[in-house]
Amino acid sequence: MKSKIIIAGGSGLVGKQVADQMARNGYDVHLVSRRPSAQSMPNLHEHVAPSDDWPAIVARIKPAVAISCLGTTIRTAGSRAAFKAVDHDLVLAFAEASHKAGAQHFITVSSVGVIPASSNFYLRTKAEMEQGLRNIGFQRLDIMRPSLLTGGKRDAHRPGEALGILLSPLVDRLMIGSMRRFASTPSHLLAQAIAALADTPDEGVFIHENDSIRARAG
Repeated sequence: MKSKIIIAGGSGLVGKQVADQMARNGYDVHLVSRRPSAQSMPNLHEHVAPSDDWPAIVARIKPAVAISCLGTTIRTAGSRAAFKAVDHDLVLAFAEASHKAGAQHFITVSSVGVIPASSNFYLRTKAEMEQGLRNIGFQRLDIMRPSLLTGGKRDAHRPGEALGILLSPLVDRLMIGSMRRFASTPSHLLAQAIAALADTPDEGVFIHENDSIRARAG
């Protein structure tokens, strides 16, 4: 069996696909989440617990690689503070616990368009999360910056997102040159790229937008 992997957010759109992909690839996969993902595979282990208990769980697992697929929206969370508690605070708490437990490789799902000084609260929060991860000191940090995610099964129905997905085949045709980074990102390709990166030994901080995600997915 390959390396021990831990995934936070394994019950979400991307997390489920990453967990399935990595389990099929022979990794010893552990999910930490606040609700079950309803996945069942021989080398897939699920740890459902309040997020305050995650550091102790991570410490017991001692993963080689940690992956964060955590994410919500301000509308779903209910407020900016609640959104930041997940997309910033919880991601960094999981990363710090993973690093303390021995993980030297961290992969996170962020967003295209991240700018530290952005007036957009969502993008600014993602930028602060990315900087926080850089400060932890992983030997390798992979930051995935997909655009609108398409495909896969979603637990929540979001009208705006659904409309964007419906229009994406037409809009994507307009995304040429430097604008390709804003074209929609198939969620299964993002999951495949993350799975491929988990076995990459090079050290450093690496940003992956659409072209890099598709290349890594193979």
